Amino acid sequence: MRRKLSLLLLIALISLDRPSVADQTQPASPFVMGYANRLSCEPGEEISFHLSASGPSVDLTIQRLGKESVEVFKKTDIACATHPIPDRASSHGCDWPSAFSITIPKDWETGYYETKMHVKDGDKSASGSLFFVVRSAEPGKNTKILLQLSTNTYNAYTNWGGHSLYSYHDRDGVQGHRVSFNRPVSSQFAKWELPFVKWAEQNGYQIDYAVNSDLEFHPEILQQYKLVLSVGHDEYWSSPMRDHLEQYIRDGGNVAFFSGNTCCWQVRSEDDGRALTCHKQGYNTDPIYRQGDHGLLSTAWSHHLVERPENELTGVGFLWGGYHRSHGQFMDGPASFEVHRPDHWLFENSQLKRGDRFGGKDTIVGYECDGCEMEWKDGLPFPTHRDGTPKTFTILGSCPARWAPGDSLWYDRFPKDRVGAAVLGVYTNGGTVVTAGTTDWAHGLSGNDPAVIQITRNVLDRLGSK
Repeated sequence: MRRKLSLLLLIALISLDRPSVADQTQPASPFVMGYANRLSCEPGEEISFHLSASGPSVDLTIQRLGKESVEVFKKTDIACATHPIPDRASSHGCDWPSAFSITIPKDWETGYYETKMHVKDGDKSASGSLFFVVRSAEPGKNTKILLQLSTNTYNAYTNWGGHSLYSYHDRDGVQGHRVSFNRPVSSQFAKWELPFVKWAEQNGYQIDYAVNSDLEFHPEILQQYKLVLSVGHDEYWSSPMRDHLEQYIRDGGNVAFFSGNTCCWQVRSEDDGRALTCHKQGYNTDPIYRQGDHGLLSTAWSHHLVERPENELTGVGFLWGGYHRSHGQFMDGPASFEVHRPDHWLFENSQLKRGDRFGGKDTIVGYECDGCEMEWKDGLPFPTHRDGTPKTFTILGSCPARWAPGDSLWYDRFPKDRVGAAVLGVYTNGGTVVTAGTTDWAHGLSGNDPAVIQITRNVLDRLGSK
């Protein structure tokens, strides 16, 4: 019996040095990776960095990204260790301990902050990064324009630790339906919002910053702004986010969607905003599917069971849009908007005339596009309003777009070969809402397209001025 107990004890001791069978394999050394415990915070609040590294210490720098990159903090030799990557890291997070915390200084500007980590492991080294946003300590004091970043989309596309909300780039081809922010998340800020931010800050526009979930958990800040911006690829929205922004519009607030594929999928926030659930085209696997009330079903907002097409918020939607110069659709297309109503204030001082096209040099119509059902009369397009597009919506520009094969499986009542359009337009419902109907509008700003610049100025100056 004693020999048996000794053998069991030896086996137990050996197993302590082995990773749990549920843990995932660590990356090859050297490595450093991490996440912050907050997506956004105000000056005076504390933020913690949860890191895992192959070496015993990490050097860390923080810089604000805007019209230029400005280093605001540096610290060396932060004690660190290698921590397990749980089997369900992508859906339920890593639960790593905090390696370092900082109270955001009072003089840090609102903006997007990138934390860069550097580790040495023997004679080799490696780097990693994470991000967070600093909100204004006094919302609306220095500007009446708020940019909310598409952080839900960043998370949805990140497959670190197992799965994303997509199957085509996951480790085993399985599409996840829950993603956690408590893991290294791949930021898409540099691809989508940064070109807009650089142009705006270089041209004297001051902007306050927030993240998607601030619309859900800090909706009180909206009251301090005249204009809220969505830029790039703002695809995943929760019902509270949408409720609060729609109320803001009804109360007279303005919104500009310089974005596409906007508010396409409904998500539900969990773990106090540290995770998202979205069953997408597998809506019948969502636990609430069989509960009868489908208003919060985590599928396409335009799905007939949800009955809340994104057009009601943005004026347009992916259901009547699709792809342009992407996914094999219109790969030789003009990538530009045709002007339909040049006398509208949106085109003021642009020198554009009816039938002109703009933005093609910089492919401002590209990747994913939103549109509305429309009919043509005397050579001009008019919304039918059958798709939820507001009665006051005016179509100002358009460019052909189309779904990719297979997209019709997401919407079980629509044909797969329908040609839609990216639609540039505007409506009023208390406040004014402008939509660009394309993810790639900011390409025209970074490319110095005069029409794109003038239209953007018209929107910011008219709808966001003090």
